[in-house]
Amino acid sequence: MTFKVPIKNNEKLRVLVDHINEDVELLQLWKCANINAVDRSGINDHGEVHIRIVSNAALRILRLLVKGGVDPSVVKDHGMQPEDAEVIVVLAACLHDIGISAHRDDHERYSLFLAYPKARELLRDIYGEPGLTTMASEVMHAIISHSAKQTCLTIESGVLKVADALDMTEGRSRIPFEAGKVNIHSVSAQAVDSVEIEKGSERPVRLVIRLANSAGIFQVDELLRHKLKKSSIKDYVEILARIEGETERRLIKIYKA
Repeated sequence: MTFKVPIKNNEKLRVLVDHINEDVELLQLWKCANINAVDRSGINDHGEVHIRIVSNAALRILRLLVKGGVDPSVVKDHGMQPEDAEVIVVLAACLHDIGISAHRDDHERYSLFLAYPKARELLRDIYGEPGLTTMASEVMHAIISHSAKQTCLTIESGVLKVADALDMTEGRSRIPFEAGKVNIHSVSAQAVDSVEIEKGSERPVRLVIRLANSAGIFQVDELLRHKLKKSSIKDYVEILARIEGETERRLIKIYKA
């Protein structure tokens, strides 16, 4: 699968995407992470498809924030450009789950060990020092902060945390659940039809979640709202969940305990 995001006029991002597609080691780390998640742990997908979804969602959210007048932290604190913030969120999205190749448990910390040298490698001909170290540091903060327990200290890390949670449509919930097991996690995951990221009316970003069944509210409340609350962008994002249709879709035929 070719990794793609909308480049627009960001030449640094274009070079990064080229490097990502040429990096055989990174592509294999995604595959190894997914084998540990899906084949060995029996939980939901954390591989290449997840990476592509999160990267595109993060870039979309960041651009809406910037358009709405929000300065990325790398601009405010390091005097860099919004284009550099785009590089941070995309690279962090690409590296945030590679630690699952070691183990699913505590994978955010394992990701750091693998991600720091990989980030410097992918950015080495885009940035010189001290910018290279700054960018790698910002990527590391975003990676560790995508954990639900961690508080985000930058706009970019908040963007990644929320984008990660948005991969929830049709059974792709970021709340791990065992395939074939009937519980609120698995049933609610099947209830999310679509997720759209658009310009908000009161805030820069609106997240529109379309549900086939009211069970999907569990996903919105337990996953998305919780991660948004711990993010740095909660004041800039509004959530709208809609249950489509006059009748709700039946998700299971019978439940036995």
